[in-house]
Amino acid sequence: MEKIKNLFKTTGTKQGTYSVGITAIVLAIIVVANLIVGQLPEKYRNIDVSSTNIYEISETSRKLLKELDQDVTLTVLAVKENADERIKTFLSKYASLSDHISVEWIDPVLHPSALSEYEAAENTIVVTGEETGKTTQISFGDIIVSDMYSYYYTGTASEMEFDGEGQLTSAVNYVTGDVSKKIYRTAGHGEATLSATVSDLMDKNNYTLSELNLLMNPEIPEDCDLLLMYAPAKDLTEEEKTAVETYLSGGGNVMILLGDTNATELPNLSALMKTYGLEAADGYIADPQRAYQGNYYYFFPMLSASGDLANGLTSEMVLLANAHGLNLTAAARDTITTEAFMETSQNAFAVTEESQSEGSYTLGATATEALDDEKESRLTVISAGSLIDAQITDTFTTLENTTLFMNVVTANFDDVENVSVEPKSLAVEYNTVQYPGILSLFVIFGIPIMVLAAGFVVWFRRRRA
Repeated sequence: MEKIKNLFKTTGTKQGTYSVGITAIVLAIIVVANLIVGQLPEKYRNIDVSSTNIYEISETSRKLLKELDQDVTLTVLAVKENADERIKTFLSKYASLSDHISVEWIDPVLHPSALSEYEAAENTIVVTGEETGKTTQISFGDIIVSDMYSYYYTGTASEMEFDGEGQLTSAVNYVTGDVSKKIYRTAGHGEATLSATVSDLMDKNNYTLSELNLLMNPEIPEDCDLLLMYAPAKDLTEEEKTAVETYLSGGGNVMILLGDTNATELPNLSALMKTYGLEAADGYIADPQRAYQGNYYYFFPMLSASGDLANGLTSEMVLLANAHGLNLTAAARDTITTEAFMETSQNAFAVTEESQSEGSYTLGATATEALDDEKESRLTVISAGSLIDAQITDTFTTLENTTLFMNVVTANFDDVENVSVEPKSLAVEYNTVQYPGILSLFVIFGIPIMVLAAGFVVWFRRRRA
């Protein structure tokens, strides 16, 4: 026994006992901390470390949830233990932003009648507005979107996008609102087709899109809330021009996005625009001062959007390509007010094969006219259909082209706000350094070398001692 006591009196034993004690204390602290953290709500326990911040909730959704004054129930028909962790985490974070949002999980294996009761499939979120009684459904496949083309070719469907916020915000807006808008898109003039991205944003804002061929029936339906003409290649006929003018004179809303065909080559469409103080400039616009990587015909316009047009525009970075220009002129009537919201710099050029005309050009403008019966008509013209071209919006996802476009569409309606949110990419992002500078080289090589050198010095001194 005396030998054992003497063993604990040595310096080595004391230091060992001290180390074991400290280790035990640290382990105890870690265990207690884990127990405490485990009791916290899921929204606080999960930190978004994804490269595209899939759990980040935009100001658009936060505003909607903050102003929400109706109870909404999210009924999740799925086995919670087997559900995707990303969906569970996002639901928790989303519901925490409003006391009016509640989440209820129902296990369809234990309660198979629930699928019949809600008329839904497994792995579906049923969104219900308690006051309106309206319901809509979101499948897990709508939140985690897979690339089915890769499945057809490789047999494996890779995950493309996470659309939790966009789907939930659209659903909450739908079940709590009683406003729906119908947009008619013209056909018969070689118009371009709206991309899947833009169509999806329209759906999320609960806009109904229908096609209207004015050549077949030169009358605009009474339920038309907005007439949209996207990149027409051919001109309006006289009858069509008259129909549009009649629609505007009755308080209608018209939105035109010009395509590759210059409006100067479409005389009836040009005459309609000129009535509202918008005259087409000949040629393509080049802006060396705001060009994208030295390509003068790809440039970032200057935005002067305010009010509803500016909602969600944080960077104000919008990219246009092969744009035409407009000049503001005197409108045909004093009741018409025309205001630009997108322009070039002062040193832009309208370029044709024969000439280059330097100056500042309008790229987007809205003309409003106050009518006698307290109504207001609205004509919006954007001189670059590339604003919503998929080659730009789907390639440069950090730009705000679609946000501006949806704001311009929504500005035609007094009782609607833009609540459409784009999905976030799930594609793998590689961290590469193509042109490392001095700071990058120091971080990559300098700091590790310094740490190794310091460690060697400490080791060498201890060895000598």
